[in-house]
Amino acid sequence: MIEPPTRALVTGGSGGIGSAICRALSAQGHFVYVHAHRGMEAAQSVVAGIVAAGGSASAIQFDLTDAGSTRSALDTIIEEGAIQVLVNNAGIHDDAVFPGMSPQQWHRVIDVSINGFYNVTQPLMLPMIRTRWGRVISISSVTALLGNRGQVNYAAAKGALNAATKALSLEVASRGITVNAVAPGIISTEMTKCAFDQTAIGNMVPMKRPGSPDEVASLVAFLASRQAAYITGQIISINGGMI
Repeated sequence: MIEPPTRALVTGGSGGIGSAICRALSAQGHFVYVHAHRGMEAAQSVVAGIVAAGGSASAIQFDLTDAGSTRSALDTIIEEGAIQVLVNNAGIHDDAVFPGMSPQQWHRVIDVSINGFYNVTQPLMLPMIRTRWGRVISISSVTALLGNRGQVNYAAAKGALNAATKALSLEVASRGITVNAVAPGIISTEMTKCAFDQTAIGNMVPMKRPGSPDEVASLVAFLASRQAAYITGQIISINGGMI
């Protein structure tokens, strides 16, 4: 149990990796806000599971690409106390080879990962700084490190997230706040089941298997802990040896 208990927000908390992160943070003793945009029913199901396991959680809904509605939602929860653990997990794919990529595909992916990062993280920083303790963890991707055909937009978005992580870590390191990114490889979720068969995974991943959401969540939970106080500004890969 964390002393004192802290409040955590996980964006995209209703998805496969996001829900695993929410459960792992709850198991550490955090009160967890499970964010969703359209998947509010799924977020409420994650909350119910956490509560049934003896944890504390609440679902929260906003479109993180809309600065106004995001700020309004965050102001409501900040009134109850600072968010000290923030996991920027929300992200989307909209794949196409670059010559055929539409402006909408480019801007939509960038908007969620980068503008969403700003819209959520920036309002939470001063309250976090005042507590002199915090963790900001963003979910990046192996695509940002290796590149991938058909994902120029996604690689650009996650690469920018990595750069923002390093810069922000320098600004807040003296305030007891760490800022890191986790870069998963192929993780077993509903999304990846449609994208990779076992032969492709065997060819791409030295461990010959996909990772699990719980394995990603365990890494995030460690970075959120007090034991990880001297780790900041890092992009930490979890990809079965792909790089």
